[in-house]
Amino acid sequence: MPVFFWWYLAAVNLAALFACLADKRAAVKGRWRISERSLLTLCALGGGPGFYLGMHWFHHKTRHRKFTWGVPALCLLWLAGMAAWLWLGRA
Repeated sequence: MPVFFWWYLAAVNLAALFACLADKRAAVKGRWRISERSLLTLCALGGGPGFYLGMHWFHHKTRHRKFTWGVPALCLLWLAGMAAWLWLGRA
């Protein structure tokens, strides 16, 4: 896999982690929140592992099925896609 791909994944996972933290802080302070659609979009773009860590580190969105089931499902889809890419690349 190209080095750019790994840098992309690192960046999107950090963005998802910090988005989780920012949304948690906003929730506690009663401020403007990041939409659930935006958070799930970050996960769909590859930031699922970062957001999943944030969910558990910051105890945020852990009661919402959309996140407790959706984020791991998106992570598995990404893993399957990466495995397929590697497998097809070797064929």
